[in-house]
Amino acid sequence: MRRNRLLWGWIAACSLLSTGMLLAGLGIVINDMLLAPAVLAQRPAPDVSSQPPPGQEASLASAKEIRIVALGDSLTKGTGDTTGKGYVYHVVEGLKKKYDKPVHVLNNLAVGGMQASELVERLSGDTGYQYAVKQANLILLTIGGNDLFLSARARMAQKDWETLGVDGLAQGIEEALERFRKVADTLYRLNPAAKVVYMGLYNPFYDLDKLRGASISMQEWNTGAYAAIHPYPNMMMVPTFDLFEGRIGEYLSSDHFHPNREGYERIAGRMLESLD
Repeated sequence: MRRNRLLWGWIAACSLLSTGMLLAGLGIVINDMLLAPAVLAQRPAPDVSSQPPPGQEASLASAKEIRIVALGDSLTKGTGDTTGKGYVYHVVEGLKKKYDKPVHVLNNLAVGGMQASELVERLSGDTGYQYAVKQANLILLTIGGNDLFLSARARMAQKDWETLGVDGLAQGIEEALERFRKVADTLYRLNPAAKVVYMGLYNPFYDLDKLRGASISMQEWNTGAYAAIHPYPNMMMVPTFDLFEGRIGEYLSSDHFHPNREGYERIAGRMLESLD
């Protein structure tokens, strides 16, 4: 009888402890939900007052031709694809089939290694960049990977496995996102009528134990990037992280960072699905 009382006492104590932990966790979640709107409210809203003029909304289906400008880093340049097409020219081929109309790449202005701050400088001060952006009705964009992964790639190149890790990624995300917001705002000011498709980031090091946790940082980046472009009516983000996680060997090139031909084809497929 006494043994039964002790057993029931232990069960009751464990139940109370579990309930307490559940309530504590629920409290943290509710607190985060309440704080999130307050944090967002502190950020100034983007100026989207310069709406596209009537008849110039970003509808590719109704356009006589599609004029593409590609911007950003080596992902837009197509590094890693031995055919040289990258995702940009796979998108071009897909758009020609989809709409049966002329599709032109006016400029591919992507630069390997480019970071968000450099792109802002080019868009703000380079008249060639500005002219190209103003002529486009479709802008394809990748940026942010070099802002976050530069240190990790340098350590891998030097075979510095001891200090390789994800600690630096999370620390630099908010600063990088602030630069990304400037990219989005500058693009909109230059050409509010153009449709802008931004490629979300993936973790190219998912198969490395020390860098698998970078996927969490990539999700944080993608969430912030989506929030940055969401106020602009003609901008969209295409997710890619799910294409690569678990299939790194199939879709990455030998440099373990850029997609191969198949990887770029999958990215282009996502972009084509998102375009009207």
